[in-house]
Amino acid sequence: MNFFAELKRRNVYKVAIAYAVVAWLLIQIATQVFPFFEVPNWVVRLVVLLLVIGFPVALILAWAFEITPEGIKRAEDVDLNQSITRRTGRKLDFLIIAVLLLVIAVFAYQRFGPGQKVAVATPEKSIAVLPFENLSEEKANAFFTDGVQDEILTALSRIADLKVISRTSVMQYKSGTPRNLREIGQQLGVAHVVEGSVQRAANKVRVNAQLLDARTDAHLWAQTYDRDLADVFAIQSEIAKAIADQLQAKLSPNEKKAIEQPPTTDLAAFDLTAGRSHFS
Repeated sequence: MNFFAELKRRNVYKVAIAYAVVAWLLIQIATQVFPFFEVPNWVVRLVVLLLVIGFPVALILAWAFEITPEGIKRAEDVDLNQSITRRTGRKLDFLIIAVLLLVIAVFAYQRFGPGQKVAVATPEKSIAVLPFENLSEEKANAFFTDGVQDEILTALSRIADLKVISRTSVMQYKSGTPRNLREIGQQLGVAHVVEGSVQRAANKVRVNAQLLDARTDAHLWAQTYDRDLADVFAIQSEIAKAIADQLQAKLSPNEKKAIEQPPTTDLAAFDLTAGRSHFS
């Protein structure tokens, strides 16, 4: 008799399918229910391991033994005319269908059940300007660094075509600590983030800014500006316009004028404003 035909007659295929769907269901139950009862994770891993080991054992038993009205017997000892594997196969069919329906119900509950968050598409033209890093030797310049970040954020927020996250929401992601941009993007609901650093020494300032895709960690744009300190306002405007250009945001003439308009021409006043923002 053909080997594959014999596998079919002895319901080995059906046992394999039934075992697989039942095992998947048991794994789902273990992963969902065990943590609720504070069962250790190693128990879940043990259940998975036992189910994997049990799969070939189930196939061997299906091949070697047969269920008869008189009990379980070796397949070789059962006359083909008295074999009831066809009836057993039909029962396995009903079992597979029932478990598959249960599996579909579990999957549907996990996907659409209560407590599941509805996926909301992140706007493509959405951005968060994270706190810049202060690289100046004088730590007092942290206020100045905050002011640069705040003005870039303010300039971008004037563009109606962009969704810009508020300063209050981004300040929790202070520089100096490891940042997971993908998590930050998901938490803030943005597709892009801006990071940067500021170094101020005497009458010189260096500002580094980079635009990243929060969904992929990909660098989209980066630029370093080495200028006189008095040019810091122009740097902020250039960064804001460069980012808007990268995101293909539409700027009206009034928005362009507002971005180019410095908040003040007095650096001392700028430092004072930055200090107030730092404590607000």
